[in-house]
Amino acid sequence: MPELPEVETIRIGLEKYLVGHIVNDVIVKTPKIFSGNKKDLLGSKIIKVRRFGKVLSIDLSSSFSILIHVKLTGQPIYRGPNLKNSPRVSNKVIGGIQGKHTHVIFKLDRNGFLYYNDVRKFGWIKVVKTSDVEKTGFIAKLGPEPFKGLTLEIFKNILSKSKTNIKVLLMNQEKIAGIGNIYANDALWLSKIDPRKVSNSIPESKVKDLYEAILKVLKEGIKRRGASELTFVTPDGTEGTYQKHFLVYGQEGKTCPRCKNTKIVKIKLGGRGTYFCPNCQK
Repeated sequence: MPELPEVETIRIGLEKYLVGHIVNDVIVKTPKIFSGNKKDLLGSKIIKVRRFGKVLSIDLSSSFSILIHVKLTGQPIYRGPNLKNSPRVSNKVIGGIQGKHTHVIFKLDRNGFLYYNDVRKFGWIKVVKTSDVEKTGFIAKLGPEPFKGLTLEIFKNILSKSKTNIKVLLMNQEKIAGIGNIYANDALWLSKIDPRKVSNSIPESKVKDLYEAILKVLKEGIKRRGASELTFVTPDGTEGTYQKHFLVYGQEGKTCPRCKNTKIVKIKLGGRGTYFCPNCQK
């Protein structure tokens, strides 16, 4: 599932391309993905794009917003006048734009379009009042997120109250928003912490190391425009490159790039593949 850097990459792209456009029509091909009244959007100007954890909010002049949660395979892709010389879309856009996996189409003014593709159809789009965005179920339950509310002191407090494995805790969106499997693995490797370690047993000095490592890997992910390991693409339909810079995620059997004498192992924690160096991470 796309994590904070991937969804932030989508946000940055959508804000660049969509702001100033007017929504002329909404074509819903798969009703289970779309909820709310599309009439609340028609004729409205797009004024801002925000992100809450892994959820996007496209805010309109009508005081309504379009919430998008891409889940596993959702792909918002723009075509229109704000994207000159549209690049060829990645082959991760199965069926291409306007293919059988295109479930919602936003028709914009000036011959602009926002397509929502989703192979697995787990994602969703909701129309809500802008004033209700932060009260909406999923968003209302989110914990503080890196770069926005998660200070070192708050982070220390969250860990001190938990007897959960640190990797599982990092991925709990109600505790800390935005971190998923890729960046949790890489941050734990960078801070030399065993992902199986109980959260409240981590020494204070190591908690600081982990906090800084989380910020570092997330910034790197944003810089690389996310990881297109599976189906993630940016709003212009091209791929991010963080998958070429994984520290430990997906590196099972490879030699640890730090100690150079131990192979990365893979275990399951919380049902997710977990990668670490048994020598470096204690």
